[in-house]
Amino acid sequence: MTRKQSGRRTQTRSERKRGRYISARPVTESTTDIAFDATIRAAAPHQKRRAEQRKQVAFAIQPTDLQRKVRVRKAANLILFVVDASWSMAVAERMSATKGAILSLLTDAYQRRDRVGLVVFQKDRALTVLPPTNSIQLAHRALADIPVGGKTPLSAGLSLALEVFERERLSHPEVLPLMILLTDGAGNVSMGDLSPQEEALLIADRFNENEIRSVVINMEHAAFDQGLAHTLADRLDAPCYSLQQLKAEHLYRTVRQEIDGAHE
Repeated sequence: MTRKQSGRRTQTRSERKRGRYISARPVTESTTDIAFDATIRAAAPHQKRRAEQRKQVAFAIQPTDLQRKVRVRKAANLILFVVDASWSMAVAERMSATKGAILSLLTDAYQRRDRVGLVVFQKDRALTVLPPTNSIQLAHRALADIPVGGKTPLSAGLSLALEVFERERLSHPEVLPLMILLTDGAGNVSMGDLSPQEEALLIADRFNENEIRSVVINMEHAAFDQGLAHTLADRLDAPCYSLQQLKAEHLYRTVRQEIDGAHE
């Protein structure tokens, strides 16, 4: 459970003995993080009935009285943009909006400690153009020249995004991951023997298994939309937005609202 806090990192429940102690819960399994104040309050009403036990101790505590600490600590968001860079009439506009949104989010990152990254997929591969960072300088250099054109290896893009999240969780276990996927959902290159669409949907299932939140931005023109982006969003258990006028400020606001809305 998370909570928005303006100008600071998102507060998230911590399972470790770190963070601010905010409340207590009954112990349901082995723990070393006992809330002594709450445990004493839980045991206090039963002292008269425990007269026999109190012949040996000043204050009688039973295992059922034990309370554990609930802690919160500030955790950073990891926002990974995954962008279809295959050739289309909208690719230049799509890249411009993505770059603008990344730079806007990185402006927030100094206070929030969020990090932002970018994966693009085109031709027969996916590339990590911007590894997760909170540096605007690094982002400017990385975003200067992004390859575009070719086919749409959607499953390769999703697979690489999953790898990035998994690597980040090893070094930052409490990071809150969010994927922003800009695509029409129409993959046409497979990594294996399955059809491109089936392969992409199976990889999408792994995002749910790994508790990675996602947002899909449907890039298909309304007149030609076959619902592929919506199908992919359903498998990701993600909202699907269609930004008719894709501009940096619109994309930035959409991402910021998703982050803040999920943490309230």
